[in-house]
Order: sequence, then structure tokens, then C-alpha cells
Amino acid sequence: MNKGVYLALFSIGLAQGVKIPLHYFKKKEWRPDLFFGTGGMPSSHSAGVSTLTTYIALKRGLTTFDFALSLIYGLIVMYDAQGVRRQTGELTLKVNSMNDLIEKIQKEDSIKFKQNAPNKLKEMLGHQPDEVIGGALLGLLIGIIGHLCTKKDRKLLCFKLKF
Repeated sequence: MNKGVYLALFSIGLAQGVKIPLHYFKKKEWRPDLFFGTGGMPSSHSAGVSTLTTYIALKRGLTTFDFALSLIYGLIVMYDAQGVRRQTGELTLKVNSMNDLIEKIQKEDSIKFKQNAPNKLKEMLGHQPDEVIGGALLGLLIGIIGHLCTKKDRKLLCFKLKF
């Protein structure tokens, strides 16, 4: 694999890891399971594509085909993360609350109806726009640092950063 892929994967992992302490400071609740979940601040999707796009821009230039491809792909991913996936998450909240309503109606009705309760759908699918921006900024930073660390005259900087 090339360095751009390594940096993008590192950025995704870092964004997922950052969700845990951010959630703790916000909600005073320790949730290590957030590392494997979707949604939340920062968006790991945005971080990954921003890292890759930034690295390509600095390494190969803004006029290259691979930069254009990465940029358009990244914009689509970020739009989807805060648009379609967020709307799906909000719809899921409504579907999950309908199950509670159905149970309430069944208890008040004299006719007994036996139905297996469906599993609740995952509610945290997409991102708020600020979560996408947070991931994009994290990705931009990782892309810049990664590029600086791959330059031959910058090896001393990277050694000091332990990157």
C-alpha cells in the first residue's frame, strides 16, 4: 500500500478513537464501543477522504487526475455522511418509536395480538454538518503532517513528532 492509503486509514482510526474522550467530556459517560460505531464527532469518513485528498494535493499537485478523483469522491462521501445517512438515522428514530407506540396500543386494546418485537434499528448512522467539518479538518491536518513527514528534508521533524 502507498503512504496515502496508510495516512487515510490512520486518520479514520484516529477519528474513531477521538470520539470516545469527546463523548466523555460532553456526556460524562465512558463509551469505548463508540470506536466501532458510526456517526458522532468527528466524522471518520470525512477525516479519511480529507487526509487522502490533502496528501495527494501536496504530493502530486492540484492539477493531477488523482487529485480531481479524490476531491470529487471525498465531496460525495461527505455529502452522503451529512445528508442521506443523517436522514436515514432520523427516520430510524421514528421507526423505533413506532414500536413503543404499537406496544402501548396493544396493551390498551382488549384483543390480544401476539407479535415478535423487531430488533431496534441502529439510530446513529449519519453526521451533523459540524461533525463532517470536524472530520474534514482533522483529515486536512493529518494529510499535511503526513506529507511533511514523507519529504526527505523533513525527516528530523517526523522523528521529533514520533510519526
